[in-house]
Amino acid sequence: MTDTPSDILPDTGCRLPAPDRDALGAEGKQAYDRLANFQDGALLGLRGPTAMSLHSAGVSKHQTALNNYLRFQSEIAPATRELAILVAAREVNSRFEWAAHEAEALKEGVPQAVIDAVKHRKPTDGLADDYALIIEYGRQALGERRVSPEVFARLNAAYGSRGVTDLAFLIGNYVSLAVFIATIDAQVPDGNEAELPVP
Repeated sequence: MTDTPSDILPDTGCRLPAPDRDALGAEGKQAYDRLANFQDGALLGLRGPTAMSLHSAGVSKHQTALNNYLRFQSEIAPATRELAILVAAREVNSRFEWAAHEAEALKEGVPQAVIDAVKHRKPTDGLADDYALIIEYGRQALGERRVSPEVFARLNAAYGSRGVTDLAFLIGNYVSLAVFIATIDAQVPDGNEAELPVP
């Protein structure tokens, strides 16, 4: 890592030390082992915010369960899910989340032009309606703190009440993760080419 702040620990890439596996309860040990083996969708193993949340057993248990539901068990299509995560990362300028999910979005079929529209805050003109809707929704919910009746009607027509609820909590989940990431100043791992331009 270049220009790493002095309070960042080299083994974790953030301000917190790695959780002590031996100090964890049975559920915590199981979660630790799954993360260490990159299971349950862990993109960064023991170096990501999910691993650091093990410092609080209650937070880890409930946050991980919610995250796993929203990412893997809800009816949100993978491309829609990853786009919504990128919109959340962009709106709160979370470099770490962006770096973790840009490649995932490409893998799930989100076109580079759509990713660039989010990354560079471009208008949604010319994008497919389903992508434009997610971008406009996230920008309104996070940037304006209000979703217009028009965008809500389109969202509800496309996803129904369950989908609207899941999308709102998905975006909110990644905003709360961004707060934790900022608190522990999690650094983007070396070698990750996904760069989010922030001031």
